[in-house]
Amino acid sequence: MALSGRRRWLAAMALGGLATFALPPAYALPVLLVAFPGLIWLLEGAARGRSAFAIGWCFGFGHHLLGLYWISAALFTDIHQFWWALPFSAVGLPVLLGLFAGVAGWLFHALRVRGAGGGVASACLFAAAWGLMEWVRGHAFTGFPWNLIGYGWVGVLPVLQGVSLVGIYGLSLLTVLVAALPAALADPLARPRRAWGALVVGLAALALLGGWGGWRLATASDAVVPGVRLRLVQAAIDQRLKWAEGQREQNVRENLELSALPAPEPVTHILWPETTVPFFIERDARVRQALASVTPSGGLLITGAPRSERTDDNGWRYFNSLVAVDGSGAVVGSYDKAHLVPFGEYMPLRRWIPVDAIASNGAEFSPGPGPRTLTLPGLPPVSPLICYEGIFPGAVADPVERPRWLLNLTNDAWYGHTAGPYQHFAINQVRAVEEGMPLVRVANTGISGLVDAYGRVRQSLGLGERGIIDTTLPKAPDETTLYSRAGDVLFGFGLLACFLVAIFSRSHSPRSRFNDLSS
Repeated sequence: MALSGRRRWLAAMALGGLATFALPPAYALPVLLVAFPGLIWLLEGAARGRSAFAIGWCFGFGHHLLGLYWISAALFTDIHQFWWALPFSAVGLPVLLGLFAGVAGWLFHALRVRGAGGGVASACLFAAAWGLMEWVRGHAFTGFPWNLIGYGWVGVLPVLQGVSLVGIYGLSLLTVLVAALPAALADPLARPRRAWGALVVGLAALALLGGWGGWRLATASDAVVPGVRLRLVQAAIDQRLKWAEGQREQNVRENLELSALPAPEPVTHILWPETTVPFFIERDARVRQALASVTPSGGLLITGAPRSERTDDNGWRYFNSLVAVDGSGAVVGSYDKAHLVPFGEYMPLRRWIPVDAIASNGAEFSPGPGPRTLTLPGLPPVSPLICYEGIFPGAVADPVERPRWLLNLTNDAWYGHTAGPYQHFAINQVRAVEEGMPLVRVANTGISGLVDAYGRVRQSLGLGERGIIDTTLPKAPDETTLYSRAGDVLFGFGLLACFLVAIFSRSHSPRSRFNDLSS
């Protein structure tokens, strides 16, 4: 609290960077017991709202600078063309994302000055402010719900089961609240017994949640969908070769060779990653026949590929799509990616930035209609998710026509051997638990794998490995999860409860009486 000037800002940045180690792939959750109390003490030392905003921004900047460094790796696939974007991705994005943490710091300061006292009340108020801004960050300006604190529990599956009740935002709120409670132990005007009691209650809540989650895992069914056997193909093709003019046909041949390998049990469906086929399948009979040559009898080959369609003015629109081909070479189903990556697949500021999107290859993609359930021959109804679409809580399945499993086709080759692919796989694990459905993930360079409805990784291929996974498809539980029915409603009640506890505690706190006497 006594730090000032640059020392205060540097301390906030360091604490934000420290909090990153709680997330995948490190999973060092105890660091939050240092990072968040430290941030609260810095905020309590702020004399004005703009100072609290600056402290929160510095924390958020340090948090995202370290947590999202891997995004810049995508630019090195063609650094000669995109060198100018490197400072924007490495530093500019953390600068923008830090604004949300800055607003959380300002909100904490403003409500604390206007009524909420210290001690346990500060912890509740901070958790509410942080949780609210995590939710806003996940929805504003197309949303970017990455680095949510609750993802640290992917390494502790019993506690992670809580997202089936309250979603990842709810689990993040509880995690931040418990991590913030030790700040009250050092408050000289807080009742020590109340502070210790609140910390014990918070830890007990996590233990209770973990106990329930352990019971849920112990009683989980291992049933599989009869008659379905999947082959996941991971060809591990370097991103610099993926769209090279003289290499594209060879890349398809490599996937065909892996698909044709003998199997100990007959395969019914073959799955390829995002944009594995760099041709317009619906317009190229030669490519369709090549795919049909390895398609199992009576089954399908499902792949990522670009898709095109005519516009009213006789031009073309392009989509990043999933395409299903049967043994005759006919396209029997398709899905167009709805949630595109800003600056990657389209340029949201094209009027002011006259350059191509990084992954567009000269033609930007158009968005599809949104979450959709596909009914394909021989498979339960499925919700396709292409790459980035898997990161959005509550937006991965059609709420009206519910699917029975999730299929994520992706290409994490952009990010090389960095933390990004590990984080992406962990995020998809959480979607499976939230929705109560198995999830199959097929990635060009990894990580590919099968996750059941409880977040357990049944099989996987590591980052950079070339190979196949032959697997059954777990059967989704008959009962739907509470989160899939209620969405973020319970999270909203949790936010309201934290705000009310913080403000109500003011009139009962020694700090409040001290301030009244001083005035």
